[in-house]
Amino acid sequence: MATADWNPLGDVYLRKTELYSMGWADIVDLNKFVAVASCQYGGPIALLRDDAQTARVQVSTKPVITTYTAAGYQIGQMRWNSGQIVKMGWTVTEDLLCVQDDGVVLVYDFFLNFKRTFGLGQEAKDVKVIDCQIFNSFQGTGIAILTSTFRIFIINSVDDPRIRRLAEVPGLQTEPSSWTIINLDRQSRALVAKGKELYLIDHGGQFQYQSPQISAEVNEYVMMSVSYSNKYLAMFTDSGVIWIGSSDLQKCYCEFNTKSPQCPQQLAWCGSGAVVAMWDKIMLVVGPDKDWIKFQFDSPVHLTQEDDGLRIIQNYQHEFLHKVPDVTEKIFKIGSMEPGAMLYEANREFMKGSQKADEYVRMIKDKLDVAVDQCIQASGHELEPTKQKQLLRAASFGKCFLTDYNPQAFVDMCQMLRVLNQVRNHAIGIPLTYTQLEKLTTTVLIDRLVLRKFFAYAIKISQYLKIPEAEGSSRILAHWACYKVKQKNQDDEVIARAIAQKLGDTPGVSYSEVANEALECGREELAIRLLDYEPRAAHQVPLLMKMHKDQIALSKAIESGDTDLVYTVLLRLKESMTQGDFLMSIRSMPISYSLFLQYCRQQNPKLLEDLYYQEDNFIEEGNCKVMRSFDDERLDDRTETLNQAIKCYQKGRHDFVIKQTEDQIKLLKYQKRLEEEFNRPYMDLSLHQTIYRLTVENNFKVSEQLRKEFKVPDRRYWWIKIQALAEAGEWVELDKFSRNKKPPVGMEAFVEVCAKHHNVNEAMKYMSRVSPEQKVRCLVKVGNKKAAADTAFENRNEEELNFVLSKCGHSDRQLVEGIKTMKQQLGSKR
Repeated sequence: MATADWNPLGDVYLRKTELYSMGWADIVDLNKFVAVASCQYGGPIALLRDDAQTARVQVSTKPVITTYTAAGYQIGQMRWNSGQIVKMGWTVTEDLLCVQDDGVVLVYDFFLNFKRTFGLGQEAKDVKVIDCQIFNSFQGTGIAILTSTFRIFIINSVDDPRIRRLAEVPGLQTEPSSWTIINLDRQSRALVAKGKELYLIDHGGQFQYQSPQISAEVNEYVMMSVSYSNKYLAMFTDSGVIWIGSSDLQKCYCEFNTKSPQCPQQLAWCGSGAVVAMWDKIMLVVGPDKDWIKFQFDSPVHLTQEDDGLRIIQNYQHEFLHKVPDVTEKIFKIGSMEPGAMLYEANREFMKGSQKADEYVRMIKDKLDVAVDQCIQASGHELEPTKQKQLLRAASFGKCFLTDYNPQAFVDMCQMLRVLNQVRNHAIGIPLTYTQLEKLTTTVLIDRLVLRKFFAYAIKISQYLKIPEAEGSSRILAHWACYKVKQKNQDDEVIARAIAQKLGDTPGVSYSEVANEALECGREELAIRLLDYEPRAAHQVPLLMKMHKDQIALSKAIESGDTDLVYTVLLRLKESMTQGDFLMSIRSMPISYSLFLQYCRQQNPKLLEDLYYQEDNFIEEGNCKVMRSFDDERLDDRTETLNQAIKCYQKGRHDFVIKQTEDQIKLLKYQKRLEEEFNRPYMDLSLHQTIYRLTVENNFKVSEQLRKEFKVPDRRYWWIKIQALAEAGEWVELDKFSRNKKPPVGMEAFVEVCAKHHNVNEAMKYMSRVSPEQKVRCLVKVGNKKAAADTAFENRNEEELNFVLSKCGHSDRQLVEGIKTMKQQLGSKR
């Protein structure tokens, strides 16, 4: 019968289901261990054995910590060589926390490999820790400690251990009779019992006296337990009464007298609907309406609270106590007429070949969709695959009679159950329920499989659930590769080839990250081999430099074509090597050497000049000296530097550059003389700029002399003087200059500079002397498009008419029409 293992507790039923026959049976006796810590969500179990505390005679052996899966199979073991352990517990990421009496917390992974450590403050170290609570907070996993001075310190996250001291309990001179941590409204507070007085304290320095509704006589609250959701609280009094109420102590649901003067060894919650008290081998379950159930065990028991139930760990069995879900109760409760129950019976009769199946279906014809949903939901809450199949078959049977039913819920449940059944297997040992998986999420489940080194299972599940590669198989393969490089019993080449074959070109997997993991493990050669498979040089080079493989890094950077990357390596080499060795190492690589020269040109010209001197590159050495001459402030220093440049050019037999440099020296001396004569700046101007400025300043004779001295071509000189006179507004002088002799630049140059300075009248003076082929363009430049069109028409030149037409805008519509008429007339005359 489906209800054979149901136990009534008031209006609800509790069911105790066996999860595993423990793999440690006949090996582990929980009585011999001083501490047991079990991780929630079907996580691992840690046992601490200390023969010095349990043996009848004095022994000097060190304590031993052993970790097991939830199925009782050993994962790791280590001998404890540190301080006195006050508390062991697990984080939400399945790291083992060991809190010592000096306030030091040591963090170990699933396999008892040391990860890190942190302290809980100087006071904890000085006065010692006498009690500790490890709890789930809104930030992750938190730790609260009670010192021998009866002060409580708290951290809300072991990943970011910020220590806060809670307010002191008034008049507390002895150890509290009990205390616990309550998380409400994103704040962690401690509820402390000082005998029969209760105080709620926080890190803001505030304390609140609490007076819960309780009719029984209380001298002390000796034990407390907060539900998984932090909404409910249970307290055990010295008179044997269990008080059950809200965690804010404003409501009391019941007071149950256990009639036991002895304090229970454990007090826990089964979900949020029942409180469980454990005495040696007797377990008492109490409901909020004073209903109770008593269970007897043959061996010691450890209780672990879950969101939807309670895990019971024994020497030989691992069981799960939980409330029978409402939907399961509706289907299997004796005499139930719910649609799900009728559909389940209909399917059973159908499997027998009985006609009763049709009668059951007809009874729920209008609620068949509800019946299907109930069967699907109930299958998720079953731990036995046989019952899951029966319920899913019933749901599938019901779907056959529905035409518009969306099967997605059925498909999703089948997928989730396949995953759950797989991870519940003894070999993996994660006894998750469907409710727990919904809160944990499949992504975290895959992370937990990776943590246990079940890489193949993790990949198959992610592929089965069609999780994107970046979040699924690619990420898992990266973890596998990082684990693979830690296997020191295999050759580097074998591991590198195995990783490359497995990863291939998998998107989202970086060989550089795997190589970095190998480097962290001290396997430098393996890291170099793995980097050969990394396609991105930007990821290869930094790690090669980290390994001081600078020459390989430089070669990779050059092959990538990324100049920024090459510069990064070059600067690193420059800092780590002597200058001589550095230059010798990069000269054999032309690309890197040329890039370094470019760097020197920008950042270190003196070094660049020295390099050219060493190479007998006289022309470039001379160029460097010319550039350096501009930094000299005194004329004598500048001419001396330029003379040195001339010597370099002479060695390089470059006559043209020699002549240019000599002219530069002559110009500098000339400019110096001009500055002294006119008291105006001329230094560092070019020859053309000097002539231009002299002309603008009406020093026509000096500019003419400078032209003759440096043999400036006539055409170039005329252009400079025309532009300078126009800028100076010397229109009369410009007109004289145009009549001086036949200009080598044409009259259109005069028209252009006049138009440029918006002097149309002056421009028109030169229009009659402009050559016929340039006249139209000049008229357009001065803005006289009408005259330009007439001139083009007189010249019978359609190309010039098109030019004028292209320069017309929206305001020239009349002219545009006129030009079109002219073009038609020219066409007709042909």
